[in-house]
Amino acid sequence: MKNEYRHTHTTVSLINYHFVFCPRYRRKIFVDTTTDNRFQELVREICQENDWQVIALETDKDHCHLFVNALPTDSPSSIMKTIKGKSSRILRDEFTVLSRMPSVWTRSFFVSTAGNVSSETIKRYVESPQNEDLPNSSTKTIFRTIFWLFTLVLELAAR
Repeated sequence: MKNEYRHTHTTVSLINYHFVFCPRYRRKIFVDTTTDNRFQELVREICQENDWQVIALETDKDHCHLFVNALPTDSPSSIMKTIKGKSSRILRDEFTVLSRMPSVWTRSFFVSTAGNVSSETIKRYVESPQNEDLPNSSTKTIFRTIFWLFTLVLELAAR
């Protein structure tokens, strides 16, 4: 991954977002490799269409980590709205198991920003969710805090 500044006519930016989001009811939709592969393909297509650069994308059984570089004109909520909306519609059309769900995704998500220093650490973490290559205990504490906050957001959304 290159931490290069992105240039437009009016801005110079380096904005990296780390998203974590889950299917509705924490269903384990990514256990099926066909669904998992199609979802990852869709996310990459959607990001390319919107000029977002996927730095890392990993799925576990019941959640997804997406590390993406975006322009300052794109808010985190609009990025998630676009990715969840388009991927949900296409996945529900292509997979009958998912078409029976009221929607594929929950409305909630976790997002954090990353600068130059921590981007590489987040990328390593997203690509290796078992935390085996985190550099030190303070980084592990940060990620534990992030996931505690994410769990809290999910609980509040369920109410």
